[in-house]
Amino acid sequence: MGIVTYQEEDKMKSAVQSLACKENLQRMCHMRMGGEPLPSEVLIDELIRLCRSLLFPGFFGGADVNGYNIEYTIGIQCERLKWLLENQIIAGILVGKNSVSSEEESEIKANAERIAMDFIVHLPELRRVLHTDVTAIYKGDPAASSTAEVIYCYPCIKAIINYRIAHELLLAGVPVIPRMITESAHSETGIDIHPGATIGEYFAIDHGTGVVIGETAIIGRNVKLYQGVTLGARSFPTDENDNLIKGIARHPIIGDNVVIYSNATILGRITIGSGAVVGGNIWVTCDVAPGEKLVQAKSKQYTKIEKK
Repeated sequence: MGIVTYQEEDKMKSAVQSLACKENLQRMCHMRMGGEPLPSEVLIDELIRLCRSLLFPGFFGGADVNGYNIEYTIGIQCERLKWLLENQIIAGILVGKNSVSSEEESEIKANAERIAMDFIVHLPELRRVLHTDVTAIYKGDPAASSTAEVIYCYPCIKAIINYRIAHELLLAGVPVIPRMITESAHSETGIDIHPGATIGEYFAIDHGTGVVIGETAIIGRNVKLYQGVTLGARSFPTDENDNLIKGIARHPIIGDNVVIYSNATILGRITIGSGAVVGGNIWVTCDVAPGEKLVQAKSKQYTKIEKK
C-alpha cells in the first residue's frame, strides 16, 4: 500500500484541490442531488441477464427451469426486473437534471413504474421477434446444427437481444440506459448496434465481429449481414456555430431480403433495395436498385500462377 510521505504531502494536496475544483471538473462529473439512484453498470448487467433468462428460459440464467417451476421462476424474475428497470429508468432521467421538485420527483417515479410494467407486458412479443432472429440465423448457416446451438453459442444472439431490449426502452423515452445496454453487448461481442436503429424480423448476423449499425439506420425483414459490415454516416453537418446537428437521418435504409457480405461499408442516407446483394470489401455511397448485385471489379493485374 502506497504511503504519502511528509515531503509529498503538499503535492498531493495540490493535486486533490485541482481535481476537485469546478473549473477542472467542467461537465465531466455528475454530482448527486442527494440519495437518488445513478446509472449502474452492475445493475444494467443484472438487468440484461434477467431479460435474457426470461426471453430464453433454460438457455440463460438458472439451469434448473422445468415445467413444474417455470411460472414461479418467471414470476420471481419479473418482480426483480421491474425493480431494476424502475431504479435505472429513474437514474437515467435524473442524470440530466441539476434539481427536481418533490412534485416532479413523484412524476418521474410514476413514469418509471409505468414504463417498467409496459416493458414486462411486452416481453412475450419481444420473445416472438427474437425467435424469428434465431430461425433466420439457423437457416442461414450450414454450420449450425440446431437452434439450441445458435442460442447457446452465437454472439450475434446476445447482441440482438440487447438491441431489442434497448430499442423498446428508447421508444418509451428512456435516456442513457438503452445506450448502456447496447454498449454492454458491444463490449461482450464486438457488435455495435445503436438502440435507435430500426430492425425488422428475421435479422441475422453471421460471425458478427466489427459490425456497426448507426442510430438512424432502417433495416427491413430477412436481412443478413456478415462480419465487419458498417451501416454508417457519410458526413456530419454542423450548424452556424459549428456544432454537430443532432437527430437527422444520416444512415442507410436496407430493404427486405438483402444480403451484405463481409467488410462492406455503406454510408449515408442511401437505399439498398429489396433483394439486393452487396459483395464484400465495397465502399457504397449511392443507392442500390432492388435485386441488384453489387460486387468488386476484378483487378486487371490479377495473374493466375500455374503449378509446376
